[in-house]
Amino acid sequence: MELKDRILLAAEKLFLRGGIRSVSMDDIAQELAISKKTLYKCFENKDQIVHAMTASHLGREAADCEAILRGADSAVAELFSMIDWLKSQFGDVHPSIFFDLQKYYPASWQLWVAHKNGYILRQIEDNLRRGIREGLYRADLDVDVLARLRLAEIELSFNADCFPPRSFDLQRTMLSMLEHFVLGVATLKGHKLINKLRQVNESE
Repeated sequence: MELKDRILLAAEKLFLRGGIRSVSMDDIAQELAISKKTLYKCFENKDQIVHAMTASHLGREAADCEAILRGADSAVAELFSMIDWLKSQFGDVHPSIFFDLQKYYPASWQLWVAHKNGYILRQIEDNLRRGIREGLYRADLDVDVLARLRLAEIELSFNADCFPPRSFDLQRTMLSMLEHFVLGVATLKGHKLINKLRQVNESE
């Protein structure tokens, strides 16, 4: 693995664990057991690291989503695979990471905004349309509105005013919202499949 890639992976690990603002160039160098001089040969400053790390992370995220889509045999299965993926991604994420990115690294934040309003929105719309075709989601859904509602929920889960980190674990919040969303759009056929995947017995 090239040094730049190692730096980005180390930085991402530190950012996810402690937030972006609290991590210094010294911390990144120490994590890799390299000198700051070596670090600065690859990246001029922390802003460059944050920007490159964000782009790299979003690229891997998209690749993960594509793999989920290829392996899911229904729209509901897609979302349940996404739940498993969310558990692996957000189990130990520091709650301030989105706030830090938005306030202190606007160029990197715009990468996330473009990814959210482009790629993620399209994936949500495609999932809703697939579910309707399969009879698992209600045929009367307003896809345009609900896709944007789901998109807003993703960002809302990081909102410390609504969900104070001391009281609400990020993973718990995100999974509760996603489960609530899919139950709200599902038909009776969809609910039966959801309960099967959740291993829940529920009277009709």
